Amino acid sequence: MAEQAELQVFVSYALPQQEFVRPLRVAPGTTVGQAIERSGVLTAFPDINLVTQPVGIYAKKKTLDTVLREGDRVEIYRPLVADPKDSRRKRAAKKQAAA
Repeated sequence: MAEQAELQVFVSYALPQQEFVRPLRVAPGTTVGQAIERSGVLTAFPDINLVTQPVGIYAKKKTLDTVLREGDRVEIYRPLVADPKDSRRKRAAKKQAAA
């Protein structure tokens, strides 16, 4: 039986002033967590905490043990600075007060 070819995947993490995108060649069966570790992003950004920060593939949350497929872009999400619902309420109240 022939060996399966390696997969091309990407690991990304973005800050307001900086972006990390690393292409990787990984073996079939590699997980999101393994790709993140291999990418070097945890060394470049030691503040990343995979216990508390969600990860995903193409903006869909996934677990660290999700197996990757060809072309997947693994994303590490930053903690939210503000609650989106609260921000929306404040904007609506401000708009209403201006009217």
